[in-house]
Amino acid sequence: MLVTLALATVPALATSKLFESAQLTPSGEYTFGIEGPAVDRDGNLFVVNLGKPGTIGRLAPEATTSEKFTELPDGSVGNAIRIDATGTMFIADYKKHNIFAIAPGETAPHLVFHADDMSQPNDITLSRDGTIYASDPNWKARSGRIWRIARGPNGALQGEAMAAPRAMGTANGIDLSPDGRTLYVGESNSGEIWSYAVDGDALATPRLIRRFEPNTIDGLRTDASGRLFVARILKGSIAVLTPDGHAIREITLRAKEPTNLAFGGSDGKTVFVTQRQGGFVESFRTDVEGREHCLQTQTC
Repeated sequence: MLVTLALATVPALATSKLFESAQLTPSGEYTFGIEGPAVDRDGNLFVVNLGKPGTIGRLAPEATTSEKFTELPDGSVGNAIRIDATGTMFIADYKKHNIFAIAPGETAPHLVFHADDMSQPNDITLSRDGTIYASDPNWKARSGRIWRIARGPNGALQGEAMAAPRAMGTANGIDLSPDGRTLYVGESNSGEIWSYAVDGDALATPRLIRRFEPNTIDGLRTDASGRLFVARILKGSIAVLTPDGHAIREITLRAKEPTNLAFGGSDGKTVFVTQRQGGFVESFRTDVEGREHCLQTQTC
């Protein structure tokens, strides 16, 4: 009876009115480490740390409760998930400095990249050609790097830290522009969002596009028009910015500690937000599909 009452308070879908968020899954379903949301082409939402660290939960389309999808090897804990156009899932394991992949139709994670000298892969983003960019913060040193991970001549993933023209802060949220030429990086310690031109295995032309209060930004995603959606952790909102950093709107959320977000739904215009405060997922509708959804469906 108690379970029935708890679920009854959670609406099946976010309200259809644009930019109005509603709680989607029950409170406490995910741990304090809830992060890394990603949606596949079938509309399934995947989120790390369902019930305990090291797991990945799956929320089916129209569902309001998650089920266990898989578990990473002992000691590994996911922090980010991205899914490419083939349906392959990539998971950043921040504890063991790994990138895992899960093939379409499977649930077993396979190690595809490891780097001892990486502090941690925190967030990742995928380019059109499958290149992985990973933020690598060193929280103690309040510094960070970006790694470029791509397939070498033998087909295996190879990676290295990208040369950059400035010393980064704690690189956290990361995503590409729709044309793949610009990489956006949020630095948590300073609250700054920087844009960089992608120049092969290097970053160029750094530009500070927005400064928020220190320690109030986490994950970020771009939509197909190039706008940035930024999780304002501790502020309880998603900030929507133009590509050059001008604020368009602030979307009020149901809880105060959003960690990350993902675009999904049949049209790619539903935004799913992971909430550390309460351990649940909430969602809202937007007016433009997400960049990653557009790449998955190969419509752009």
